[in-house]
Amino acid sequence: MSPQTVRNYVEEQGTEVIEKLLESMRRISMEILKGVKEVDISIDWTTKTWYGKPVEGLGSSAKGNSWNYATAITKYQNMVLLLAFVPQVNGMSKDEIVKLLMEQIVGMGLKVGLVTLDAGFYTVEVLKFISQFKFVIGVPVGDVKIYEEFDGEYTTNSKRYKKEEQVKFRLLVYGKEIVKKRKKTVVYFARATNLDLPKREVLKLYNKVRSPIETSYRNIKAFLPFTSSTKFIFRELIFVLAMIFYSLYTVFKNVMTREEFRLLLILCFLDDLSDLKDFIFNLEETLINTIDLFLWR
Repeated sequence: MSPQTVRNYVEEQGTEVIEKLLESMRRISMEILKGVKEVDISIDWTTKTWYGKPVEGLGSSAKGNSWNYATAITKYQNMVLLLAFVPQVNGMSKDEIVKLLMEQIVGMGLKVGLVTLDAGFYTVEVLKFISQFKFVIGVPVGDVKIYEEFDGEYTTNSKRYKKEEQVKFRLLVYGKEIVKKRKKTVVYFARATNLDLPKREVLKLYNKVRSPIETSYRNIKAFLPFTSSTKFIFRELIFVLAMIFYSLYTVFKNVMTREEFRLLLILCFLDDLSDLKDFIFNLEETLINTIDLFLWR
């Protein structure tokens, strides 16, 4: 079957195919998390940039040659599991992204223990929303203008809001020594939180929950197939497919080599593609059904 046939089918079906694949990705994660009621999650986005014809409807570039994907992950038994996914399109605010991701997680029957976000999500709207959870979020030091060790109460000073509409939180500022051009310089970083823990423990907890999401994005991009399509829906599909392959690899990597995993995928793709709809909907069924066996082994 030609790549163009696949592309045409996906573009005709629209988001139905993508939603089905996303459900499969969540099923993989939930299979691993059997019996787990509460998870610590990290939310972030990554940008995929390409060269060539622009794609309309993208949220991260006016020229249309890059696209932001936001995900929520959790780490469980040394496995980084994908729980939720949202493409950032034009007009979507940061708090909308966070809300959509959190809704997907809650819809899976999971309770959020701690949520961590980087400084790109630091807005009054996001702070107001995540205050209902335990949270740690990065803060641009240039916004708070505190360039020294600090642990105390802080209030936002957004010009878009009145004084009574600002958000109060515990602000932590810490310095890190770096060497640049053979000169030692102290660079300061800030975190906002509502945790009542010692400063060192909060910072360590943030790094523990937050760090795995960067690794997940690197691995997801390693599974991305090449496409020259300028269709928004098709570019979303291939990213979702890459997430599914990454999710499966997360499960199998402790019991097989990368090459063995590649062979397993090849065997799946040797199936009859005469009915493309059934193939796309059932692609990962065989792999999902073997998860219990591999985990038991």
